[in-house]
Parts: sequence; structure tokens; C-alpha cells
Amino acid sequence: MIRRALAALSLLAGLPACTGLPEGVEPVRGFEPERFTGTWYEIMRLDHPFEEGMTNVRATYQLRDDGTVAVFNRAWDPEVCTWETIEGTARLREGPDVGSFAVTLTSPIPGGLHVLALDRDGYDWAMTGGPTRGFLWILSRTPTMDRETRTALMRQARDLGYPVEGLILVDQSGPRCRDR
Repeated sequence: MIRRALAALSLLAGLPACTGLPEGVEPVRGFEPERFTGTWYEIMRLDHPFEEGMTNVRATYQLRDDGTVAVFNRAWDPEVCTWETIEGTARLREGPDVGSFAVTLTSPIPGGLHVLALDRDGYDWAMTGGPTRGFLWILSRTPTMDRETRTALMRQARDLGYPVEGLILVDQSGPRCRDR
């Protein structure tokens, strides 16, 4: 994933205001960063070269004493039969009650990660996006998500102008190697 992260950062480097939000998209308010910490499983995503073919993708967030958030991403690459990891730091862009982060992953080039929808009761699912509508992830605290919730999030993303027809389901069934 490190080699793929470099590809991601090069994509983001060319974007204006790479920590910003697409026009007309707002992050959730009333956000509680301490409840957002922990592990999130990637259920669906708009695919990019840095994640292409990756399975069992998850992100873990941990609050630090200085107010930043440690980010640890892990994914299985079935082509080379290995886990790929990347670490970074996130900071809240607009204060602790707004779900909008500036994220730096093994490079000083920042990227934006914005919580666009969130299960307010249990923080069991979230939908996040990046600096453009080309970045979208549907996340869950568990490796699976019921179809009804997934469909509702896809509908919300479509209403915000995201190309939901490009979303792919992420295999979370465990690491397997592709035949070579």
C-alpha cells in the first residue's frame, strides 16, 4: 500500500485545495472524534490506483494527546500475497465538532477526509469523501453492512453528485492470494 499511497499523494498533489470539500458538500456537524476512533472496514469505495485490487481494507484512528489523530491503514494485496500498510496523521480542520480532517500519509502532502454521513447513535457506519467527488468510501465497524444501509448511503451520495455507479464492494472475507 505504500507504493499505492505515493500514487494517491501524487493524485492529490495536483488537486487545488486538496484538503477542501467539493462544492455543495458539507461534513457532519456535532461530530465526536473520540467516538470515531477505532477500526473502520471499507465496505464500498470509488476505486483509485492506490487501492486497486486491494481487499480487506481497514483504517484505524487513534486520538493523540496533542489533539491530532494517528491514522493506520491496512489492506491485503492478493497479487503479491502480503499486507500493505501506511500510517499518517490527521487533524480536524474546523474544530472538534465538525467531521473534516486534513490527513498526511508518509509525506508532507495533505489530503482531505470528510465525514459526509454518520450513524449518530452507535457510530457503526460512516460515509467519507475526499477533496473531489472522485473519492468516496462507505465504512462500517464490522466487515459487513446490511443492504438497506448501503443503499441509503449510495442514494445520499448520488444526491450529493457522487458517481455511485463506480462504487465497488470491497472483499472483507479474509486474505487470499490470486493464482499466479
